[in-house]
Amino acid sequence: MNELFKKQVFEIINIIPKGRVTSYGAIAKAVGFPNHSRHVGNALRNYKEDFPAHRVCNSSGFITASCLEKFTKKLNKEGIQVEGNRIKNFKKIFWNLLEEI
Repeated sequence: MNELFKKQVFEIINIIPKGRVTSYGAIAKAVGFPNHSRHVGNALRNYKEDFPAHRVCNSSGFITASCLEKFTKKLNKEGIQVEGNRIKNFKKIFWNLLEEI
């Protein structure tokens, strides 16, 4: 994974609106690598505390990051409900960069 890819991933995640979520795959597609959702996840191994990584989940609305409890709290503060490790109303709050910008 090169630094340009990682930079683009972080730029997209920084503009996800509060109260919305997107998927690893949607981000990969937006940066021109539609089959590289796993690389998006790998790019998120290191980020600053205030970075909105909690707004990224898998394509089914499941939080797959190892910090489930922390992400759930952050999402709840934004009005997003999580049951178990799945985001409720995922399709309704899904943010697709390619359609909304």
